[in-house]
Order: sequence, then structure tokens, then C-alpha cells
Amino acid sequence: MPLDALPALTPLPTDAARRDDDLIALLASGQPELAFARLAQRYAPKVHRLCLAMLRDAARAEDAAQDSLLRAWRSLGGYQPQAGALSTWLYAITRNRCLTLIERIGPATASLSDEVTVAEAMALAAPDGEYDGADGHALLRSLVEALPEAQRLALTLYYYEERAVAEVAAMLGLPEATVKTHLHRGRQALRGRLAERGLADPGLWL
Repeated sequence: MPLDALPALTPLPTDAARRDDDLIALLASGQPELAFARLAQRYAPKVHRLCLAMLRDAARAEDAAQDSLLRAWRSLGGYQPQAGALSTWLYAITRNRCLTLIERIGPATASLSDEVTVAEAMALAAPDGEYDGADGHALLRSLVEALPEAQRLALTLYYYEERAVAEVAAMLGLPEATVKTHLHRGRQALRGRLAERGLADPGLWL
């Protein structure tokens, strides 16, 4: 059989795309308002977390998240399912908005969200009595924030926000293999910097 006689192959939908089948159905049936309401309810927290991870400032992250959702609403009519999952499309809008803000006014100097609590983990990793909870929390935050941007974002989303590798990849617009590389290098860097300070095996908290 000649090659041009073979049937066209349609890519199988990803898990992320299947997760939003109901939203796609609403769009197809001419109900964009309901589709967006459900989209915002489902993804607003994740959009905010991505903004916080990239901007490292609570107020800027809140504004960027709201602006990203507004931009998604305005662009929803042009979304094409064959181009990728709806969540990936939304994360791309969010990421681009954050990058624009960073380019315009520079990265914030604020540390990670106060919602991130790792004092207990640091207490396990530190030798007895060397660090109290507050010191351990501050140390770990400072070490993570000092990492290169790609590693910092990957570690923040994967460990602190408990996102799966596939979701981190979608949020950052990277291949999963690249995310795994950033996680590996980030862990190595943290281990080295903790070892320099005489801390115990960070495998207890990573």
C-alpha cells in the first residue's frame, strides 16, 4: 500500500486533555461562560502558584494570576483543542504574563510564600541543636532561592506545591525530561550547600 493511501493518524489525547473534556464539550456547545467559570474554579489556585513561583511576591502574583485568567477569558474563543490541552494553554498564558512582568520591572527580592512550611523537615535534616525551626526554615528558603531560575522553579513547584512532573512541565512549558534534569541538578546543588554547613543527609526532607 502506498504511503499516501495510509489513513491519517490522530494523536491520542493526553491525560491533561482528557481531564478537561467537559470544558471542551461546553465550548463546542456554545457555552463559553460556563466553560470559563469551571476552568477558573479548577485552575485558579494552580495559576496563582505558578505566578508565585515565578514572581516571588505575593501581591504581584495575585495581580498576575487575575490578569492571566482575564486574558484567558478574552482568548477563549480562539482556543483550538488540537493545539494542546486546555490547562497547558492556560499555563502558557500565565507563564508569558509573568515573563513580561519580570522583563518590565525585574524579579522580586521577596522569599517564597509564607505558606511554605519546611521547619519540621529542616529539624530532621539538621544535627541536634544546630538549627532551631526558624533558622532552618530561613536557611532552606535562602538556599532554594539562590539556585538558578530553572532549578528553583522546578523544585518549588514539585516539592513545595506538590505538582507532578508532567504538571510542572506543562506549567513551565518544558519537556518532562528537562524538568527531571532541573530537579536532579537542584537536588545535587542543595545537598552540596547543606553539606558545606555540616547538615545531615537532606534525603530526609527531599
